[in-house]
Amino acid sequence: MAQLWGGRFTKETDKLVYNFNASISFDQKFYEQDIRGSKAHVKMLAKQGILTEKERDQILEGLEGILADVKAGRLAITSEYEDIHSFVEANLIDRIGDPGKKLHTGRSRNDQVALDMKLYVRDEIDEIDQEVKSLLEALQKIMEENVHTYMPGFTHLQKAQPVTLAHHVGAYFEMFRRDRGRLFDIRKRMNTCPLGAGALAGTTYPLDREYTAQLLDFDEPTRNSMDSVSDRDYVIELLSALSTVMMHLSRFSEEIILWNSNEYRFVEIDDAYSTGSSIMPQKKNPDIAELVRGKTGRVYGALTSILTTMKGIPLAYNKDMQEDKELTFDAIDTVKGCLALFTGMISTMQFNKANMEASAKNGFTNATDAADYLVNHGVPFRDAHGIVGQLVLKCIEKGISLDELSLEEYKEISPVFEQDIYEAISMKTCVEKRMTLGAPGPDVMEQVIAGNKKYLEAN
Repeated sequence: MAQLWGGRFTKETDKLVYNFNASISFDQKFYEQDIRGSKAHVKMLAKQGILTEKERDQILEGLEGILADVKAGRLAITSEYEDIHSFVEANLIDRIGDPGKKLHTGRSRNDQVALDMKLYVRDEIDEIDQEVKSLLEALQKIMEENVHTYMPGFTHLQKAQPVTLAHHVGAYFEMFRRDRGRLFDIRKRMNTCPLGAGALAGTTYPLDREYTAQLLDFDEPTRNSMDSVSDRDYVIELLSALSTVMMHLSRFSEEIILWNSNEYRFVEIDDAYSTGSSIMPQKKNPDIAELVRGKTGRVYGALTSILTTMKGIPLAYNKDMQEDKELTFDAIDTVKGCLALFTGMISTMQFNKANMEASAKNGFTNATDAADYLVNHGVPFRDAHGIVGQLVLKCIEKGISLDELSLEEYKEISPVFEQDIYEAISMKTCVEKRMTLGAPGPDVMEQVIAGNKKYLEAN
């Protein structure tokens, strides 16, 4: 059992205890980050005269060899090692001898694992950000192509007012744009280097922590060694942000599931992103959307788990904190997979524009505009509201839309109505006269789309 400790112990660790304590099965995931941090540490030690240049070069060459061999599959990371740190150090000593024993000078596993986790999370934030950007680009394309695609807007899952598909999808663009902002904020706030904090109280070696931070692309070193090794705020923040990403994906998935139903038929999901039934040959199921919706709870669980783990931990490092890794790794992989699949699904999805517009007409989404017509002809709004309510009731009794009522039927309820009522309540008019910023009118939507394009080009 390869361990980085044991001198004061008189007997072997119980095998069950060793296995329970070991983290190699999951922390091997950041072997590249561990080696990267070790290389920076060694360069700093040589700069400070703690290691010789020859020792530095030997260690760096050994670390590069380990990295290359793991990547090429020539060196396996196995359970004989307690963790990724012992794996790297043991193999380094095997390869270069005594100089390898100096790798750990001036650091602890506590600040080492804190560094590895920060490096890993930072790398993953960059990858997740690109996945969210790809999704935004797919949404932008849908928006550009559907400024004049009319559909019902909903409140309480009831048809409310006419909007456009561009406007509806634009709401999700804003959500995912905020998600990118949260990822950016987390990355900036966490970008301080814990290496050099030691176990919790620093070290007596004359380390240059600013130089180490610079080598690893951090903004600065952390400023309190106890906080350095016990901070997992950035993990909590990331899992919170990822939970919000999944919440947004789940909301959109729920709508797609509804739109894909026989009752709506707003969308046709591509065969590549659908599945069938083992017994019902007619079925075409929106399984990707359903799985995204389902996996949201999995990411929420990771957030709840780390919050629960951290809530009772006194300063500084405690072994409980090893529990941050598996759930974070799983949540990251889950979110990346969901983003990629969801982007592929909506990029290939076909929209049934005629069904969308017919649904908007048949749901009385233009009722508010009929009331506005009366207001513009001098009728008080409260009276107009009641008049249009009577019109809607008449339509329901006859099984028709407001567009299909005759002018005579309009006049039976209010003589104010004239032939131009039909133009006033057309889907085109209802949408186009909503011209305040943020509304679905085509001119303002074009402004929003142009702004989105600039944002995507700049970020």
